[in-house]
Amino acid sequence: MTKAEKVSFAISKLQELYPTIPVPLEHKDPYTLLIAVLMSAQSTDVRVNQITPLLFEKADNPFDMVKLSVEEIREIIKPVGLSPMKSKGIHGLSKILIEKYNGEVPKEIELLEELPAVGHKTASVVVSQAFGRPAFPVDTHIHRLMYRWGFSNGKNVVQTEKDAKRLFPKPLWNDLHLQIIWYGRDYSPARGWDLEKDIITKTIGRKSVIDEYLHKKKTR
Repeated sequence: MTKAEKVSFAISKLQELYPTIPVPLEHKDPYTLLIAVLMSAQSTDVRVNQITPLLFEKADNPFDMVKLSVEEIREIIKPVGLSPMKSKGIHGLSKILIEKYNGEVPKEIELLEELPAVGHKTASVVVSQAFGRPAFPVDTHIHRLMYRWGFSNGKNVVQTEKDAKRLFPKPLWNDLHLQIIWYGRDYSPARGWDLEKDIITKTIGRKSVIDEYLHKKKTR
């Protein structure tokens, strides 16, 4: 198969498996999505979805959020980890949203990246999922699968994002980044990986990855 045929196979298989794509983090508007994505750093979506309702019950907009102290925010979000940094970020970005944007979340990645505790991936998720603008946020699942499928060299997420944007058609970016995340969780995890169930990697995967998997299986 040529690279183009492999890309085409991956896209069609993902569309077949995930015709409707659930958004992993529960939210009701751009602001609550921004907070949820910020909280998800080095945590799980399941854990974040357990904690955000407790936070949003007290403050689901920047005007109410700044009425809470950093310490109060930290106490609520402690279970998701990195709470000192995240609570400062949530309070700080809420203040800036009020002062600079009348409480609205900006739609540009560059402006979002200027907010405290908001990195490129968080900004990309927000513009993609809240505003429908083409972006390709790369998480650990996407980084792993782009390497397993031979679509990227796996050196870093910056390179993986560039490769994904080069290989996949722009109108599909927003769907694909979510489809690949779900596929990674369901069929191609980092741990407990079963190649027989992972139809995409089994069909188009990087030869060295498949060889290594089979070798490990033999020696177990």
